[in-house]
Amino acid sequence: MITDRLIVCIGSSWDYDPTSKHHIMRMLSRHNRILWINYHGTRCPEANAVDLKDVFGALHRVTKGLKRESESISQLTPLVIPGASSALLQRLHQRLLIFQIRRAIAKLQGETTQPIQVWSFAPDVPYLVGALGEERFVYYCVDEYRAFDGFDAKKIADAEDELIDRADWVVTSSETLRSEKARRRPDVMLVRHGVDFDHFATAWRDKLPLPTDLSNVPRPMFGFFGVVHHWVDRRLLAEVARLRPSYSFVLIGECKVDVSELRTLPNVYLLGRKPYAQLPAYAAAFDAAMLLFARNEMTRHVNPVKLSEYLAAGLPVISTPLPEAKRIGGPVVMADTAQEFALACDAIVASPKSINREQISHTVSDASWHTKVEHLSDLVMNGVSGDERTRFIGEPTCRSCA
Repeated sequence: MITDRLIVCIGSSWDYDPTSKHHIMRMLSRHNRILWINYHGTRCPEANAVDLKDVFGALHRVTKGLKRESESISQLTPLVIPGASSALLQRLHQRLLIFQIRRAIAKLQGETTQPIQVWSFAPDVPYLVGALGEERFVYYCVDEYRAFDGFDAKKIADAEDELIDRADWVVTSSETLRSEKARRRPDVMLVRHGVDFDHFATAWRDKLPLPTDLSNVPRPMFGFFGVVHHWVDRRLLAEVARLRPSYSFVLIGECKVDVSELRTLPNVYLLGRKPYAQLPAYAAAFDAAMLLFARNEMTRHVNPVKLSEYLAAGLPVISTPLPEAKRIGGPVVMADTAQEFALACDAIVASPKSINREQISHTVSDASWHTKVEHLSDLVMNGVSGDERTRFIGEPTCRSCA
């Protein structure tokens, strides 16, 4: 395990629902200090309510300066120039960011000096490589950013290519991402996401109270949790809900896109964002979970953390055909159309006794975040041969559920 380092994490908002980077940094914080950078410089915001809310939220955090979250984790929201386009603005943006991070490092280090590592989950910061005197620079790629809505695809591609070339290590979270980035750098590594297994396993291990906002929701109940954004296939869900008006479809998470069509459907329940600690109680009430990703170039590369969380909670999963969902099989059923999705729901309703939640949960029982971070630490600190770099430890397979 990596120990006694100051790890600078270039991520998104610390104060939001846990993502892979949150889990990884919390695990690393047990033996290191973490400086989390709330980086919002990749995309130029648009003049809409969601982006304006995010901008004002970021500006509020900027005014707070360096903020300590725990004994070993501090966060900083630097003042940046989002989506800087001209060469002059780009140089100003880069120097401004480097200055603010260096100042935060100096404040954290004080008179003691720890080796510094940089772990970037942002694709467009090649100028940070070597700028902080780091011993290792890790580019951790969890999405195909070139395919994101609202991003300048060429600008992101050029910056990411440079970062891939310059980083000490490049880690990807899905096989499609690994194969894509390996065209440029053959030694790119695959380390699939882990899961907070014990947290989500309480959904079947313990008798959790039914959340009050589910008390009047009729069964059977099919659930989703996560941000409802442009990658969620809202049209598909609306069609399924119309095909099965006696089934309930529950979405937990902040809605960042138009969901007006879903709000008109009496059997679709938009419950909003819930605390991470409460998610197992909702999972315990679901008959099955849904992965509602639209089919496009962005989602082809995704490895949703929620997939492993659903499985750890012992839930069968109905998913649109994502490569990372297909590889699991067993309790994960593919549905490409609304009709197929509705039929998959029918199959779960028709045979509830065939669903063994404990057995489903064990498909991911050896894929904890602790296991993943230990593996990452070995890769980052020691280096391994090409074959070992793409090895996945604790890979979820169905075993007896197949």
